[in-house]
Amino acid sequence: MKPFRLFSFLFAAWPVFAHAALNVFACEPEWGALATELGGDAVKVYTATTAMQDPHHIEARPSLIAQMRRANLAVCTGAELEIGWLPVLLQQSGNAAIQPGQPGYFEAARQVALLEKPMVLDRAQGDIHAAGNPHVQTDPRNIARVAQALAARMAELDPARAALYRARLAGFNTRWNAAIARWQAEAAPLRGMPIAVQHLGFPYLENWLGLKQVAVLEPKPGVAPSVGQLADVAARLKATPARAVIRAAYQDPRPSEWLAAHAGIPAIALPFTVGGSARAGDLFGLFDDTVDQLLRAAR
Repeated sequence: MKPFRLFSFLFAAWPVFAHAALNVFACEPEWGALATELGGDAVKVYTATTAMQDPHHIEARPSLIAQMRRANLAVCTGAELEIGWLPVLLQQSGNAAIQPGQPGYFEAARQVALLEKPMVLDRAQGDIHAAGNPHVQTDPRNIARVAQALAARMAELDPARAALYRARLAGFNTRWNAAIARWQAEAAPLRGMPIAVQHLGFPYLENWLGLKQVAVLEPKPGVAPSVGQLADVAARLKATPARAVIRAAYQDPRPSEWLAAHAGIPAIALPFTVGGSARAGDLFGLFDDTVDQLLRAAR
């Protein structure tokens, strides 16, 4: 193609390139769902993990590296949740625009106040995180905070559609705040309900709904309990009973089910993120199902 014809082609095609969808690489389903809420058809979202995978332990596959290479924006939890795989994807992608510190790199955990910051950093204590517990998505108020910052970042990266992102954020805020008010009203009977948890994955949910954690099945974060350790938990629950034992959908059900059978309480698999249950098809369904399951256990 002669230079003049090439220039003419590029000039004619410029509006198409300029308005191409913003490619978003979401590390977890909740952030992929949020980016879709805020961007609609203006974004193309790729979600690297599913609700049935442990986000601590993901293989840095070539297919993920390829998706990261073409991304304009990487949206991840941060707080070391993805420390075992995300740095590899970022490095191997060779994509300078989405490296930490660049506008194309976004961490949700930096937008909220983190809970359970360890006093002492010692890996012998299990899978602990220096910045605090990273499972911020279990409190819908945190989702709202992340939405504000994420919409602003999307507008910064794609200024031609800044008004669209602001308008979609406003619409999301209206629907989300109404849903939070409804969930909180429905969940009022849960305040003070004692629960056992399989993994320390729910401090934000507990804080939001006023649940009282009285036992943890894992002896250390990320370490599966033995039958002897489960028996110790069951013995302690005789003095301090729990109404239910809770786990995330992706976790091995056997420890929760063992305790449920021996303590006479229900075992609940909460969706934990979008896609974690049949009802949790989007962010609204995630909390609809979470609140309903807890209410059924409380009856």
